[in-house]
Amino acid sequence: MSGNRRSKADWTALALAALAEGGVAAVAVEPLAARVGATKGSVYWHFPSRDALLAATLDRWECEHTENVIRAADQGATATERLRLLFGAVLDPEHGVGVELALLASATDPLVADAVGRVTERRLAYLAAQFAELGFGRAQARRRAVVAYSVYLGQAQLMRAAPDSLPRSSPARRAHVADILRTMLSAPAEPG
Repeated sequence: MSGNRRSKADWTALALAALAEGGVAAVAVEPLAARVGATKGSVYWHFPSRDALLAATLDRWECEHTENVIRAADQGATATERLRLLFGAVLDPEHGVGVELALLASATDPLVADAVGRVTERRLAYLAAQFAELGFGRAQARRRAVVAYSVYLGQAQLMRAAPDSLPRSSPARRAHVADILRTMLSAPAEPG
């Protein structure tokens, strides 16, 4: 953020960081403005209300933490490679799970609930498509997607609450991701 002028993107970046640190309640106009030495009018220049700022921040989260991650995973030539790229990205400590966990903790907020529901369905659909491409039936692919997403959320919680329980080095993280994928890709227990 250069000078005193801040763009919409600057404010949503700041709000996203605040959200990761303090939850949805931290996306408050006055404290955000004070944090960077600006007036609240600077925020209101771009957003008519706090809810508008939160909505734009949620859109940014959706783009950065879902669409961009899926776009990167789609660089894989096969479904297995796409899943490896996806899990490698989202299980990287640099991925930033704070926003994810803060949003899940605030899922009763209508704006948050809407965004989390939309993102969850997008992610599940992407995962299910990968499992279907690997030959799992539609129902089994959806179940695998739900399990895979649950693994991600559990890993996110561990990254936040017990980071020492997870591998730190890059080779150990890659082996961890490979173990997760082996489990996810094992033969289905039942047809479907």
